[in-house]
Amino acid sequence: MLRERKSTPYPPPPAAGPRPLTERLVAWSVRHRARAIAGWLVLVAAAVLAGILVTGDGAPPVDPGEAGTARRVLDAQAGYEPIQENVLVRATDPAGPPATTDPTVRNAAADLVRTLRTLPAGGVTVADPVGDPDRVSRDGRALLVGFTVDGGLDERLSRYDAATAAVGEVAGRHPGVRLAQAGDRSLSLAVDQGVKGDFALAHQLSLPLTVLILLVVFGSLVAAAVPLLLTLTAVAATLGLLQVVDQWLPINSVTAPMVLLIGMAVGVDYCLFNLRRLREERAAGHDLGTALAITARTSGRVVLVSGATVMVCLCGLLLTGISAYRGATLGIVLVVGATVLASVTALPALLALLGDRVDRLRMPWPGRRRTAATGSRFWTAVAVRVVRRPLLWTLAGAALLVTLALPALRMHPQDAAVVDSLPRSVPTVDAAVRMQRDFPGAAAPARVVLWRPDGTPVAGRPEVDAAVADLRERIAAGVPGLAGPVTVTPVDRALVVRVPLAGSGTDRASERALATLRGEVLPATMGRLDGVEHAVMGRTAFAHDFTERMTGRAPLVVGAVLLLAFALLALTFRTLAVPLVSIALNLLSIGAAYGVLTWAFQDGHLAGPLGFTPYGGVVGWLPLFMFVLLFGLSMDYHLFVLSRIRERWAAGASPGSAIVAGVGRGAGVVSSAATVMVAVFAVFLTLSAVEYKMLGLGMAVAVLVDATLVRGVLLPATLALCGDRAWGRRSTGPQWTPPTPMLATGAPTTAPEREENR
Repeated sequence: MLRERKSTPYPPPPAAGPRPLTERLVAWSVRHRARAIAGWLVLVAAAVLAGILVTGDGAPPVDPGEAGTARRVLDAQAGYEPIQENVLVRATDPAGPPATTDPTVRNAAADLVRTLRTLPAGGVTVADPVGDPDRVSRDGRALLVGFTVDGGLDERLSRYDAATAAVGEVAGRHPGVRLAQAGDRSLSLAVDQGVKGDFALAHQLSLPLTVLILLVVFGSLVAAAVPLLLTLTAVAATLGLLQVVDQWLPINSVTAPMVLLIGMAVGVDYCLFNLRRLREERAAGHDLGTALAITARTSGRVVLVSGATVMVCLCGLLLTGISAYRGATLGIVLVVGATVLASVTALPALLALLGDRVDRLRMPWPGRRRTAATGSRFWTAVAVRVVRRPLLWTLAGAALLVTLALPALRMHPQDAAVVDSLPRSVPTVDAAVRMQRDFPGAAAPARVVLWRPDGTPVAGRPEVDAAVADLRERIAAGVPGLAGPVTVTPVDRALVVRVPLAGSGTDRASERALATLRGEVLPATMGRLDGVEHAVMGRTAFAHDFTERMTGRAPLVVGAVLLLAFALLALTFRTLAVPLVSIALNLLSIGAAYGVLTWAFQDGHLAGPLGFTPYGGVVGWLPLFMFVLLFGLSMDYHLFVLSRIRERWAAGASPGSAIVAGVGRGAGVVSSAATVMVAVFAVFLTLSAVEYKMLGLGMAVAVLVDATLVRGVLLPATLALCGDRAWGRRSTGPQWTPPTPMLATGAPTTAPEREENR
């Protein structure tokens, strides 16, 4: 056990009165440590069990804009929309004759049509390219065979599997011809399998990395296991609850990886703040009960305020009205809330139970205890130099961040099509790319949904058939951006007309084609139908409507987040200077992350090292999501360092001395926490989807900049410029009252007990 030494009265607790909420929570957990730990484990087990027992398809997504209207109309129909797939048939020899005269290609196409039509399960409608000029490529070397799978949910899936197997069998019988399949289900399966594979890989890589870094930070197997245990249980509980919530609120496929990523990041941060502070107080000579009380009053309060700030900032995404954001927001709020709850209940109970055994099984690495007792020598030296010349360092740091942010001025938010998102090593993606060259838009066409508000069927009406024929004729005559084949499929009382669009599906060519379809062609054809309404959905329409809604609501979201963050910081520190400085620094670090993201992905400078194909944009949902998430997460480090500085200032130190001491004590912990977070985010660079690569790089850069340049240089520099004005007036009341110790026995310690525990 540590020998108790006389220590300086630091930090000063508040004047006599009721203890802070965090200290009361921690005191209860320490007194009832068995109940606190058991209660947390029961809560986690109940959440996981609920996720296992609650099954179902989940709530359908609610898309924004016109695409959302079309989706709701289709969801209201009694039947299911048939699955439509296309198969590209092209000779492998590029020097061969045209497909229309090449017997090898024609025989393969005829064999495929015949095989699909004679499947035992039935329910497959085949579109033969013979006699259909829309199903012959412009160079005449490729044919397009289409097939539609109908029936109930289970029937469609089994028939699709049978049809896909038949395509493979036909391809095996014609080795000189390439058959490439892409369409509704094949592309969706490629995305789903990519997400599942990425999630599994992120889990496999992030966990060992986190363990390794925690071992380096703590130098003890037991101490490293504590944050890992609490973090994994919080993530498991959140994923279980999300499975239940998914029955009422659609949970996007990206939510689970985000919960894992953010849960690991904030969980390690919160545990690290508490464990390092406890170690520091024990090294200063306090007994375990007193050290726990001081930790609860200081780091525990920071964790509570930081968690609340993250959750409140994230709720700003709800103002977009986009269902995909709602699911991701709820998942991250739940995992942050669970982590905060564990940090102020189960964690102190576990620390009280372990006592000094938390440092058992030490690793033979030098320097593992230095920062706990004396702080970081490096950041202390940096702070000393910054405080001496604050204006110079402020200007230099701000200039560097502004330079990094400059590329963000030309950022082009644009969702990635499937062919842009996943690598071509995925067979379906390769098939879609090949199909796109010969038949633009055929793999993922725009879908025009026709319906009557009175609920009567649309299919079979002469005026509707005439409008569809008019649409086909206009496209055949040559409408820029639109092409055939145009297909028509009834879905209960509605009708779906599929129109291929130029471009990759989300690029500028596709956007122009969508505008032509919505603004010119449909009003001239379907718009003349009396009592029949129409709306366009599909990948291009969804991406366009999503970006439009996000762009329109972005000022509201940003304003709300800034206002909420300002209010929380002002309430916490009782000053206006700290919130203003904090917001300005956060905006600089986020801008720098945007600039690096634009330079790396939109400009394609890191395409080779990161293994992606640039498509001229940044994923549309990412900038706003990153802004809200980073603004919340950066408060972890910000509040921790600020609280350390304010503790010294409130104890009577001069502003400069308080800054040096606070940064020296806090920045080392922040560096350790940021190392874990950067490593977890960097794992996403190894995943297949370009969206995850963008998210990983953007977040890793932002956290790295935030934990080094911002917290280590710009924050002390700006606070030094403000002087005493940053903190307001010092309290004139009592500056020190002994904390109420918390011992594992559950009662306040008496003098003999404190002597016994020295």
